[in-house]
Amino acid sequence: MLYEDWHRKDALENSHVPIRRALLHCLHLATGSRASSAALLGTGGLGLLLHTVQSCVSSEGASCLVELTVQLMRKCYPQTPVPIISERSAYSFPLPGGRTPGSEAVPGHTDEILEEDSEDDTENCSSHDNYKLLRRALVLILAGDPSNGQINKDGAGGSDWRGKLDLETDLDRLRMRPEPHRARDQLGQYIRLCPELHHDFQDLDSGLEKEESSDEEASLIGERIPEGGKREAPSHPKGKGGPDGLAFPWKKETPPVWGGGLPGEDPPKAVGFLSCRLRSEPEKVAGLLQRHRASVPGQNLRQHLSAFTSLSTPAFSDLWGHLPPRREEPMAERTPSVQRKKVFEDIQRILCPEDIINKAVFDLEDVSSCSPNGSDCLQFDSRFESGNLRKVIQVRRHEYDLILNADANSSDHHQWFYFEVSGMQSHVSYRFNVINCEKANSQFNYGMQPVLYSVREALEGRPGWVRAGTEICYYRNHFFRRGGRKGSACYTLTFSVTFQHEEDVCYLAYHYPYTYSTLQAHLQILRQSVDRRKVFFWEQSLCSSLGGNSCPLVTITACPASHSWTHLHQLRNRPYVVLTARVHPGESNASWVMRGSLEFLCSDDPAAQALREAYIFKVIPMLNPDGVISGSHRCSLSGMDLNRQWGKPDATLSPTIYHTKGLLYYLASVGRSPLVFCDYHGHSRKKNFFLYGCSAKETLQKSGCGVPVTGLQEDVGYQTIPQALDGVAPAFSLGSCSFVVERSREATARVVVWREMGVLRSYTMESTYNGCNQGLYKGLQVGTQELEEMGAHFCQSLLSLKKRSLAPSGIHIQHTPVLLDPGDSLQDHKIHNTFEDDEPPCAERIEYCGVSGYPDHTDDSLDSEVDANVSSSEEEEEDEEEEKIRGSKQRANSEGITHLEVSHGGVLSRGPFL
Repeated sequence: MLYEDWHRKDALENSHVPIRRALLHCLHLATGSRASSAALLGTGGLGLLLHTVQSCVSSEGASCLVELTVQLMRKCYPQTPVPIISERSAYSFPLPGGRTPGSEAVPGHTDEILEEDSEDDTENCSSHDNYKLLRRALVLILAGDPSNGQINKDGAGGSDWRGKLDLETDLDRLRMRPEPHRARDQLGQYIRLCPELHHDFQDLDSGLEKEESSDEEASLIGERIPEGGKREAPSHPKGKGGPDGLAFPWKKETPPVWGGGLPGEDPPKAVGFLSCRLRSEPEKVAGLLQRHRASVPGQNLRQHLSAFTSLSTPAFSDLWGHLPPRREEPMAERTPSVQRKKVFEDIQRILCPEDIINKAVFDLEDVSSCSPNGSDCLQFDSRFESGNLRKVIQVRRHEYDLILNADANSSDHHQWFYFEVSGMQSHVSYRFNVINCEKANSQFNYGMQPVLYSVREALEGRPGWVRAGTEICYYRNHFFRRGGRKGSACYTLTFSVTFQHEEDVCYLAYHYPYTYSTLQAHLQILRQSVDRRKVFFWEQSLCSSLGGNSCPLVTITACPASHSWTHLHQLRNRPYVVLTARVHPGESNASWVMRGSLEFLCSDDPAAQALREAYIFKVIPMLNPDGVISGSHRCSLSGMDLNRQWGKPDATLSPTIYHTKGLLYYLASVGRSPLVFCDYHGHSRKKNFFLYGCSAKETLQKSGCGVPVTGLQEDVGYQTIPQALDGVAPAFSLGSCSFVVERSREATARVVVWREMGVLRSYTMESTYNGCNQGLYKGLQVGTQELEEMGAHFCQSLLSLKKRSLAPSGIHIQHTPVLLDPGDSLQDHKIHNTFEDDEPPCAERIEYCGVSGYPDHTDDSLDSEVDANVSSSEEEEEDEEEEKIRGSKQRANSEGITHLEVSHGGVLSRGPFL
């Protein structure tokens, strides 16, 4: 091999590196097809390249060859399908009426790995010119054009083009409220969800004391009771397993029947659990409990654990509880060249097959394949609430490939993971590779770590999730998906974990889990802890989900001073604030933020008291309980993204969205549209916390159409809350906020509530999974404490809307001056493209395909570089080789062979190979 000869001659002196570089460039061109890549692999080229690049790594003079060689090896690595039976989820759920999963998605609103939420949307505009033309229509409409924006493709008025105007260009759709999709007489059913409007409060003078729950009850739901027996403010309790209404709705033997889902009806009983998810009593956990019985804080938890597993099988971490870490958790520093190291290890799988075990040790679809206790490998499990792990393959003794399960009734959305691991040795580094991720980049490349929960640590008095993992990186691998609308590329998240304890049971997750059972337990604590003489706390079932689980609705406000007509009238005329969360089940950070909001609203803080006296809060903390229970990342049991169904939600397939929108319609129909609506989300590719809102003017500015918009009048009240948050919340980034209405988000909660209900302050609040790159928490990963803090801060920011009524009250509220000022000096918000990543290019190329990884040079410059590095004393010696190179170039040019040139950003284009 020519490259091998040049490398052998030049390995010590590195005086001919440009020639070696040119040869690598030729190899890239020669391996442009699968057949040529296979030929290089078959002749031992991969081993040769690995050997040569390892010597280049240690040689400073040849460092420029490393990236080219690594990319060539990745390119020639044989592609293999993800080793699972089918891309479809292991969980299927028969839809009512025999409908096909995902068939009811709103046309034009497919969620291409998108988050509302998050990344760039792939819109359905036919061309960039059409997009500009549509933007022009909005300009004409807002400027009072007589044609009202009805233009054709030539720019003239006309009705033919009218049907193609979208949300961003049609004033009627943008500014006017459409007629409700349900008749007004159908909205009366939702009065049951407004008990504050008809409750008589006769018990205010009865002297009823708030109920106190026993320490036993508190322990069952994970609340930590300090020494002395005095209850502290609830701190991260975890769920009591198997509450009434918890249903695992995918039992294959007897398909469940949807329970109706009418608002306010009692939730149905549990309908069973998929047989492959059932597991016997967790012997490892039970053994640890027995061994540490003296350390259990006063409760016979083992007895309750056994009872719970027969119904809902929660993880131990959800039973025992979580306390936030007492120390700060900085973002992980990226190990230099960690991706290269992992790629080298991956290539060794082909070169040294004798070292590869390649044994399935866990398979959700074949439980018999799970490794028994005592075997020489780790044991895995994900058959518990919110768990997600489909298959595990042991690659080497301490290395495992993990395959995630798709969302139920879907082939897509592989991101959320949550699984149990046991049988480990202490102080041994284990490598875990999640090999079927979908997104092209991840915050795992920028300091984010997964989270770990140790049962041993919990039993020794340190219960809690902690950030864990070293040598973390995220890159494209050699696996491909056989199907799926998002393409075939797969990405690997790899990280290493060194466990502290022998014979421990640990849980690893993408982010801090927050299960349906955890929510039920938290609501139970709030019910028992609020002072009912001061706080009106009313929990109801909004409806039943498609899978038969109750969707909780909580109403919070201040009780009237008495049940006199005057005080009741004041209560019933308070404006509404509607908060929702967890429409995407993998966004567990949204639940922690919502938990913080609930805790704050029910607290004795003076600001919370002022908020309760000023507003009626309607809180729906978990819009997608089925998805949360099943361990899905984005969809419901219907296989659809519920946050793309708000336009015309289906009462059967999307009952929680249907009835939430119905409640909002009802409030609007009685003249009580919410003052504020906010939907809590998580963002996987950005840092900090920020808001998305809605502004017609900023949408127009973002288009860059060049038409002045300074004369357009718009209520800028939507800026009040973001600017207030910027003053009180250290993790909030005002610069990351956006108020642009994207067409691809037309059917999301934020846009629908803004447009159809006329709610000016309609937001999506995004929470990072990683951490902050600004302010007080700069360089730190967020924990549950920071997430809850953000939920409280959002509630505090609502005080900025009541400045005139609060200022004279004399109530001392922390940060009040900051909260009261923003509305007096609202300024135009600087437009940012916040739907894109906020990270610089990764230190190492995530992609490896044949259009990346080549040096930025022309062939003339390459020739000059070669000539300049060949000394005169060596010219005769090199004449023959140079002649060969020139001859090959001439032949390539005459035959029209092309070469690849690097354009900006590392994307390659084709040009003549001179």
